[in-house]
Amino acid sequence: MITKGSPAPNITFRGTDGVDVSLNSFRPDKVVLFTYGADGTPTCTNEIMDFNALHEQFVAAGCVVVGLSKDSVKKHQSFSAAKGIKFLLASDFGGTQMQDLGTFGEKLFFGKLVQGVLRTTFLIDGDGVVAEIWKVDKVKGHAQAVLDAVLRTTIK
Repeated sequence: MITKGSPAPNITFRGTDGVDVSLNSFRPDKVVLFTYGADGTPTCTNEIMDFNALHEQFVAAGCVVVGLSKDSVKKHQSFSAAKGIKFLLASDFGGTQMQDLGTFGEKLFFGKLVQGVLRTTFLIDGDGVVAEIWKVDKVKGHAQAVLDAVLRTTIK
């Protein structure tokens, strides 16, 4: 289980460009890593578009944004091109990255217990330590709250 203050696991995923990249490769930049269900679904699209709208501010704060789902690289590429996504959408191509992050498991979906993605956002500092964790129930305002936390860590 990942907790605030613990080292982030050095997961490897395949990016929109088809290249495998590890989480540690972004150091010394901060990383916002968020897990979500699928490209093109209403709530996930809203979350992605909110992060996309703030992308330049994240970059200015020395932060890389990565969205991780079980979608294929090809689906990420199509979605990114259609929506003008400016940051990396990553594929959990092996099916284990979300398990390692603790973001896949049982959840309630329309009153029924199912296995699925547990929408979660991690802020990882430049040393690879988890600075913040959000279990996300509502996406409205979430990207801004994450940016505010990034900016607070930049000022310190």
